[in-house]
Amino acid sequence: MGKMDTNVKDSLDHVRAATQELHGAISDAVAKRGGATKADLEALAQKAKAAAEFAKGSLSTQKDAVKQHLADAVTKLEATQKHVTDGLKSSGQAFQTSVQKALADARASAQKVSEAVAAKRSAASTKTPK
Repeated sequence: MGKMDTNVKDSLDHVRAATQELHGAISDAVAKRGGATKADLEALAQKAKAAAEFAKGSLSTQKDAVKQHLADAVTKLEATQKHVTDGLKSSGQAFQTSVQKALADARASAQKVSEAVAAKRSAASTKTPK
């Protein structure tokens, strides 16, 4: 594997780690006694923004199917950000609904990044050795 391939793989692994961390943080916040708080959402907003920006930055280094899965993940991360932001502006049931939607989109973004990793591995395994 060349230097560029290694950087692309590391980049994709970093995006996957960030999306999994975001999903875990939202899951933990929801599972807390009393549910997620506005303070939780403020921290989650920063995590979602960072994960989305990193994923967007990684798009240019990816190819075909990997790029599509990563683009889908970016869309889900942006939706997560929106739901977190909506949650910060709401209360009661609307707050809980926003948190649940953020959790679902964070889970979907992590799944899309995992699919991108799988597509990357599949593409690498079909290359013939030189």
